Amino acid sequence: MLKIFFTLFFFLLLVYKNLVFADDKVTLLLDWFINPDHGPIIIAIEKGYFAQSNLNVEIIPPANPADPPKLVAAGKADIAISYQPDLHLQVHQGLPNIRIGTLVATPLSCLLVIKDGPIKSIGDLRNSKIGYSIPGIQEAIVYKILKNSNINKNEVELINVNWSLSPSLMSGQVDAVIGAFRNFELNQMIIEGIEGKCFYPEEEGVPPYDELIFITNKKNISNKNLTKFLFAIEKATQFIVNHPNESWEIFSSSAKELKTDLNKMAWFDTIPRLSLRPSALDRKRYIRFEHFLLNQGLIKNILPVEQLAIELQD
Repeated sequence: MLKIFFTLFFFLLLVYKNLVFADDKVTLLLDWFINPDHGPIIIAIEKGYFAQSNLNVEIIPPANPADPPKLVAAGKADIAISYQPDLHLQVHQGLPNIRIGTLVATPLSCLLVIKDGPIKSIGDLRNSKIGYSIPGIQEAIVYKILKNSNINKNEVELINVNWSLSPSLMSGQVDAVIGAFRNFELNQMIIEGIEGKCFYPEEEGVPPYDELIFITNKKNISNKNLTKFLFAIEKATQFIVNHPNESWEIFSSSAKELKTDLNKMAWFDTIPRLSLRPSALDRKRYIRFEHFLLNQGLIKNILPVEQLAIELQD
């Protein structure tokens, strides 16, 4: 009987140990293909920060950039990377998503022109053609930028160029584009031999916002894996800031397609914009942007911050 007891005891102990120390799987949907904006995620994998928290994080680039928020809302993934401006509109449209963390804490999008071209100031955009990719939010941002320089929306022509932002600018199809990322398109144009110039929305009347955020379904906010995930992201971000060159080597060595001149330039331009406190929430930033969207006619009422973003509790 004693032998049977100890055999059963050690069997149960083994099962308990496996349950306690088994990796918890977290599915993360990216906003785009892997690039330096996702540096903390890749570093957290390669440095073992997720593993230290017993997390097995599966990262999935989207087939369609518009899909991740919808999939999270449908319970098909734990976390998605999205954009603060988009989150406001999605919640107003009824998606049950909420911000739980910040990846890139400053705007990346800018109004891009050719540096040696005819557009020297925002005022020069009167009677111009401006390219954009996403209806609604990008139109609202460009109209606010123009209004800040006393240009009416009917004094410019907006053209949907899909995702062909810098090519449409360099080819002369448009005079400027809104939505170009200052850490990518500017560098892409340098590589192409045509230098660009950014006008920054946050300097032209648009309230600053978090470019990239982590969102989840509101039903999922009690999941302790979310807190562990953000803690690993914070450790990875600290490593990147403290060791920019070493972290670039780790990132670019994780997949051969990442080791490009464009990604290397973007890597060092992105580092100052990463959120050093991914879990921390700037409530006023979300309040200001709600008022901006209301004034632009994109929403009909102001939502409480708690319906848009939270700071997870340990």
